[in-house]
Amino acid sequence: MSNTFAEHTLLLIDCQKGFDDPRWGERNNPHFEVHAKSILHHWRNLNRNIIHVRHSSTEHNSPLGHQKTGFAYFDWAVPQDREAEFVKSVNSCFIGTELEQFLKDKGVHKLVVLGLTTNHCISTSVRMAGNLGFDVKLVGDACAAFPRASINGGVFDAETLHQTALASLHGEFCTVVDAESITRD
Repeated sequence: MSNTFAEHTLLLIDCQKGFDDPRWGERNNPHFEVHAKSILHHWRNLNRNIIHVRHSSTEHNSPLGHQKTGFAYFDWAVPQDREAEFVKSVNSCFIGTELEQFLKDKGVHKLVVLGLTTNHCISTSVRMAGNLGFDVKLVGDACAAFPRASINGGVFDAETLHQTALASLHGEFCTVVDAESITRD
């Protein structure tokens, strides 16, 4: 076993039931959950550090609101003993939380990131992590996006948004990898 990712902490972002709400539209990457579960299971089996972050929306009708059922984690993503949890109310995991200080206190310099959604909270958090000096591996096939209206009245499909976000992040803020490369380590 190579232990390529042994020093990395796994950061799961917004793996919440609220993203199953039909209001978001059809999510790309139907294998998101399979890949995310596989990586989480792998990390747990190797007893590596895991951090969960979930979104507590301040928007009145959001399915991710603290009092809504969608605030809950997907059943497979519920934190277990010794797995840290942070709750955010903006796109970045580093704004309004103690995540950055927690990572520094633990001596963490390397992150593996997965979750929802690629062009929002994943992108914002990965950009900040890169700017803060963390070595970030973003698992592209363990993330997903939803369609989004353009400013000109059209609609960008979820796959285009997902791929564009990954391309914008790779090589500048992180290295985009796939789930297979993570779980074979």
